[in-house]
Amino acid sequence: MKKILVLHTGGTISMHADASGAILPSETNPLLAIDAAMPANVTLITEEAFNLPSPHITPEKMLALSLRIHQAEDDGIDGVVVTHGTDTLEETAYFLDLTLDSTIPVVVTGAMRSANEIGTDGSYNFISAIRTAASDGARGKGCLVVMNDEVHTARFVTKTHTTNVATFRTPTFGPIGLVTKNGVRFFQELINYRACPIDHVVENVFLLKAYAGMDGTLFDALPENTNGLVIEALGAGNLPPASLPALGRLLARGVPIVLVSRCFNGVAEDFYDYEGGGVQLKQMGVIFCQGLNGQKARIKLIVGLSGGKTGAQLARYVNNAVS
Repeated sequence: MKKILVLHTGGTISMHADASGAILPSETNPLLAIDAAMPANVTLITEEAFNLPSPHITPEKMLALSLRIHQAEDDGIDGVVVTHGTDTLEETAYFLDLTLDSTIPVVVTGAMRSANEIGTDGSYNFISAIRTAASDGARGKGCLVVMNDEVHTARFVTKTHTTNVATFRTPTFGPIGLVTKNGVRFFQELINYRACPIDHVVENVFLLKAYAGMDGTLFDALPENTNGLVIEALGAGNLPPASLPALGRLLARGVPIVLVSRCFNGVAEDFYDYEGGGVQLKQMGVIFCQGLNGQKARIKLIVGLSGGKTGAQLARYVNNAVS
């Protein structure tokens, strides 16, 4: 018998629609009453960690989940399911992936339709996540995201549609497994890296998106106590030249700056050698992060800084290709 810890945090999966169609938090989580189609080999231990819409989730809340899961593994739990709102689900999942050295399955799931809407996907995703967490094949794969019959890695999955139930996708690489009628099947392996356990989170790490005609206004507006910055840059990793003086001022203050592409697919690389191109940015000291989107890169920068990494060590950690 597998002991699965379920940590409910709120979100659409635990909400309901009122008569006007507005989606509201429920006082009682509807998932607590689900027992149909529950795997026969599973015993659930359920806790309501929070009851928050996902825009209310903070890195401090993510850390609380990470510490609870770490304790659960020490207590002999065989797997963990976290239910979560979808807006920031990918960030929480990636935070857990980075900070947990667990071998037990950790699965995050959610829903795009509330519990009483026609075609609700919450109960189905919840059961699928439990089946995945109870699967021997899910061990040692880091944090997983299970939605709509697909198993994705927390590292690369992202929300791609505002309302579609098939919103969670993994650009470039695709899902690593499927939830089928006969069980969970895995078809890919993710390159693993060492976890970075932390006991606090560094604040004032920001995310900005580059655009045509961007100058240094937003960079100069960042507070003096800025601890880090992630930029979603243009194309393969380039910035408008008018932004460079302000960028240089941040670097001179010792602020680590991480660059990703704002593109949906591909990785940031330093091969354009013109003013504002990736070659110049790397020479200035900007850290290129390969394969992550902006919100994931920010989470990784927060974890790295919170783990005491600085300088070249931080750069190696944040550059996803070599971590």
